[in-house]
Amino acid sequence: MTDRAAAHAQGEASLRSREARLDEAVGLAQAIDVEIVGQEIVPLTQIRPATYLGKGKVEELADKIKELEAELVTVDCALSPVQQRNLEKAFGAKVIDRTGLILEIFGERARTAEGALQVELAHLAYQKSRLVRSWTHLERQRGGFGFLGGPGETQIETDRRLIQERINRIERDLETVKKTRGLHRKSRRDVPFPVVALVGYTNAGKSTLFNRLTNAEVFAKDLLFATLDPTLRGLKLPHGGRVILSDTVGFISDLPHMLVSAFRATLEEVQEADIILHVRDISHEDAEAQGADVEKILVELEIDAHDHNRLIEVWNKIDLLPAEERARLTALAARRPADERPSVVSAVSGEGLDDLLLAIETRLARGRAILSVPLDAGDGEGQAWLYAHAEVLSRESDDQGHALFEIRIAPEQQDRVLRRFPGAEPARRTAH
Repeated sequence: MTDRAAAHAQGEASLRSREARLDEAVGLAQAIDVEIVGQEIVPLTQIRPATYLGKGKVEELADKIKELEAELVTVDCALSPVQQRNLEKAFGAKVIDRTGLILEIFGERARTAEGALQVELAHLAYQKSRLVRSWTHLERQRGGFGFLGGPGETQIETDRRLIQERINRIERDLETVKKTRGLHRKSRRDVPFPVVALVGYTNAGKSTLFNRLTNAEVFAKDLLFATLDPTLRGLKLPHGGRVILSDTVGFISDLPHMLVSAFRATLEEVQEADIILHVRDISHEDAEAQGADVEKILVELEIDAHDHNRLIEVWNKIDLLPAEERARLTALAARRPADERPSVVSAVSGEGLDDLLLAIETRLARGRAILSVPLDAGDGEGQAWLYAHAEVLSRESDDQGHALFEIRIAPEQQDRVLRRFPGAEPARRTAH
């Protein structure tokens, strides 16, 4: 059971309403099946170093928590270890802050070995920050040998050392994962299939869109952080080209930095992607604020959130909007310059997905060479090579048994095609 205190630091600039922040905080608690017995917005005039909240509010909440018999209190902010400890004493209940709650969700949702390692790394970094000298039981001196610590080493130093050793082991394991991902990406570049990555605020509908486009069965539910582990599937574009579509972990406001760092190996899929689809729940009251939060994290990943040659905004969940609002948003999107125009879609109904696929194809075609490749009609091996390594736009055959293929190829692959097919030459038309 939980009581909720949602607080904002004085002067904090936020696009969100306090009510929306509280709703999100409740959603986070519900994501790990916590029963909500009370929730409250606590206005702050200043942050108290000892308890974050003022003395009178702490006493008032303590009475309410006792009355509700709540066992867990979550506070929608980052607490220092001292503040967390003092609030637990005052409330007589377990207290966790926003970071701790998100870590709990990630720990419950990770399914793959890599995901579990990344979550454990984030947990350990969080635990290490909690090891401060305010925790009196860690002040005992310990002597002994081996893992018990040398003479004069305090318990807190031992715990910190053991945590750091485990962190080092996990980082080595994740470095192996990173190298493996790098090899996989290299093999995909050799094929080559462009990568299209889905990013967005948690619960924006990324996994539903992923399933709709690829006929996959990735877990998708109206739940914060329903998907943690990345999933990749092939996707065919309107003119026959193929891409790899990657679904990634959802973002959230104030995403703990340790989680961004821990999931960097996974998020490299986004960094390396040819096209990034920023999926937004356009029906949400805080759609603008959520979009801004995603852009902040993209900047942390050294991705230009305003590079419209690479990034496409996807306004999802239009099926949840009234007809008038849908018409207004569709018109608003249409008035944007072509390069910046968002795709207005419903992953549930499929509305707008054809236009989205065309937008992906158009972005990928930019800067790509179009070549005419003559082949004998009986050259099955050559034809198979073209279909496997390039985007075949058209094929024409004559009565003499010759075929002329028109293909689109990435610039770095052009010399490879010209070596493989000496008769190939640039086509008269250019890529759009």
